[in-house]
Amino acid sequence: MSQRLTKLIGISYSEFTSIASEHKEIHLRPARLIPMHKPGDEMALTSIFLSSLKLIKEFRREISSAVSMSSSGSIHLFTEVTFEKYPDKRVDGLMLVVRGNKISDAALFELKNKNNDLDDSQIQDYIGIAKYFAIPRIITVSNQFVSKPTQSPLNVKLPKDVSLYHLSWSYILTIARLLLFDNNMNINEPDQVEIMEEVVNYLEHKQSGVCGFTSMKPGWKDVVQKTNAGAPLRFDANDVDEAVCSWLQEEKDMALILSRRLGQFVESGEKKFKTDLQGRIDNEKKALIEQKYLLSTLSVDGAVSSISVRANLDRRNIVMSVSLNPPQDRKTRGQISWLRYQLKRCQTKNPDLFESLAKEIRIGIGIKYSSKCERVSIEALEDVWLKLKDSVIKSFTILQVKDLGRKFSSRTSFITTIESMLLDYYEGIVQHLKRWEKPAPKISNKTLLTDEDNLEEL
Repeated sequence: MSQRLTKLIGISYSEFTSIASEHKEIHLRPARLIPMHKPGDEMALTSIFLSSLKLIKEFRREISSAVSMSSSGSIHLFTEVTFEKYPDKRVDGLMLVVRGNKISDAALFELKNKNNDLDDSQIQDYIGIAKYFAIPRIITVSNQFVSKPTQSPLNVKLPKDVSLYHLSWSYILTIARLLLFDNNMNINEPDQVEIMEEVVNYLEHKQSGVCGFTSMKPGWKDVVQKTNAGAPLRFDANDVDEAVCSWLQEEKDMALILSRRLGQFVESGEKKFKTDLQGRIDNEKKALIEQKYLLSTLSVDGAVSSISVRANLDRRNIVMSVSLNPPQDRKTRGQISWLRYQLKRCQTKNPDLFESLAKEIRIGIGIKYSSKCERVSIEALEDVWLKLKDSVIKSFTILQVKDLGRKFSSRTSFITTIESMLLDYYEGIVQHLKRWEKPAPKISNKTLLTDEDNLEEL
């Protein structure tokens, strides 16, 4: 007798397979690492990705963590899923987590490759399916970027019992790459390492449909030109929206590129907008309109500070910077000497790269009780203490200022320039800087008098 499928969470997996075998209530295929689709086909990419989640436990752990899903238990993954109740709505992927023969968690997947963007109406259909079958989450994957997996490039209304997550293919590729680094994310089984390497090779192939962010939207050029002409920018204008969205996508792409070079995740974005992409967009639009700049922060665990990346549209330059607290046990000249020693170490570690950066490096010196910041070149740093000897230094900032001129408005040159600049700035400056640490207290050479000594003296 045919069984009815009304929910997934809580039913036994054997019951699910029994229903699926009848090919009435649900139609699906197991995800295959070697799918019967031609390279570049969207379903080939879907099948390889989902199958690798099943085969490589560390990969599954990282992806599951990103979407707040448990990776324990047995995992079952399917592609090309059609529910009988929704015969015209094919779902790209379905993940089931099974514990004790019970389905304990589930997720629907919608995946796009190449320049294909996610569609609001399609995901709205997925939401209806998820709500009906009590599937708690939907995971979208495309070449669109967001700062956090909890954000979404879509504008859809969610019921309280369905969560929406988004992963870019670059984010997924970065996780895969990090798993192959020599770090605490390592894949334990040699066979699974080889599978991960093959998956990475596929994802990085030009025919896979996986690509980074390579071109700012048309609105970027329009906004830059308007800013330089002194024309007003409107908050609700399409070109302003495109410029800001392009900047946020490039912010994430920079973080992922640096992550792959360092072998550890580089965080981007602001925590207060963790689940609110539109709030972040509105915040950046306001800064762009009022102050003519866009600002991003990249956080690298172990670096001297977070890296500030600022695009000044009115000046057509990019400014990257890190901050250091000066030694508190030295006077002005000693503090500046300490910073000069740090820069000397940067020069010694990589002379050629440092020389190419030096002309664009500026040192910002924050003065206590002053809102102004003294800014000098590396050459002028040695003598600036004479001007500041009666001041109290509260901070140092090491900036690289690159003027782009006409390249600033170029939708492609802007991206290649800022990404190359970030890698050079990190390699030539940031990775060699050290924080000042307060020295441990020292035992005094003076002998403290005991109570008996005091009595004898009396």
